[in-house]
Amino acid sequence: MGFVGKKDMKNCGADSEVEDSSEVVCITKNMSECSLCVTEDDDKEDLQGKIQIGPRRTLKEQYEADKDDESLMRWKEQLLGAVDINSVAETLDPEVKILSLAIVSPGRDDLLLQIPDSGKVKGTWFTLKEGSRYSIKFTFQVHYNIVSGLKYTNTVWKTGLKVDKNKEMIGIFSPQQEPYTHEIPEDTTPSGILARGSYSAKTKFLDDDNKCYLELNYTFDIRKDWQSS
Repeated sequence: MGFVGKKDMKNCGADSEVEDSSEVVCITKNMSECSLCVTEDDDKEDLQGKIQIGPRRTLKEQYEADKDDESLMRWKEQLLGAVDINSVAETLDPEVKILSLAIVSPGRDDLLLQIPDSGKVKGTWFTLKEGSRYSIKFTFQVHYNIVSGLKYTNTVWKTGLKVDKNKEMIGIFSPQQEPYTHEIPEDTTPSGILARGSYSAKTKFLDDDNKCYLELNYTFDIRKDWQSS
């Protein structure tokens, strides 16, 4: 899922309700309109469940290890593709560069979003139409070493309350000159009077070691119609 959508928003009941506690805050009006729910804070990473990874190695060291394991070597060759091991710098840390970020909606031109160097977007970054289908597409490059467990996380707030959080696992990628392209599964924006308005959000691209390659802080709107171009 992307910035905010219906799929992960829980139904808190058919009647208007505002319940404030440490675990949940629900704002609903009726079943035909958007139901916004805030669950207990889950920003803390599950450190206990984190996989323990062995000693860090350069790309060349990773490739040359376990040469007696034919199936593992075939997997490495498939992952690395045409990468010239001898030409890659012997660097432990991979580097991921997000090159482009766009909102894709059926029947509309892709909305290309400008990525600021600071990660902080001034003003409203974009406007989504209520009840519209959309997905998020981005391109990125990987340098120096294999990046494992690359993932996309997105948290959304409305009037100070967390209304949505999503994590999308992207995968494992080897360094190469050609950009990779990934598209988040399509979702639908909520609709109704409670859904319209301004939202704040934080988007991150991280790996298995929780190294953050890009953090974006921004605001966006959900309106009755798309923003005029």
